[in-house]
Amino acid sequence: MLIEIDFNSDQAIYMQLRDQIIMGIASSRFQEGDMLPSVRQLAETIGVNMHTVNKAYTVLKQEGYVKVDRRRGVMVAVDIDKMQALEEIREDLLVTLAKASCKNISGEEVHALIDEIYEEYGKGMRD
Repeated sequence: MLIEIDFNSDQAIYMQLRDQIIMGIASSRFQEGDMLPSVRQLAETIGVNMHTVNKAYTVLKQEGYVKVDRRRGVMVAVDIDKMQALEEIREDLLVTLAKASCKNISGEEVHALIDEIYEEYGKGMRD
């Protein structure tokens, strides 16, 4: 598992870890049903406190990206409701697109950027 944490970042380590795992799921590095490392294993591997990893896993569980089984561990299980996910993304995009508008970035430039990012995850944006 390749997780890169920027210890100089202003973003909390548990959120960086969460984001890395979500990006791993989106890019198919982590598949539905894959077991993630134990809290202890991952904490040792990336050099962080076990509570940090536990917090990241808890957030991922709350957001519907993983399931936690006390005996088996943490498993990738993307069962988040699509409509809820779309609404969350919409809320995130409102601010991002407002920033783009303030910087005079066109809709076409935004669409091109979105298409470029989606290609990295092996998914077509427009069907």
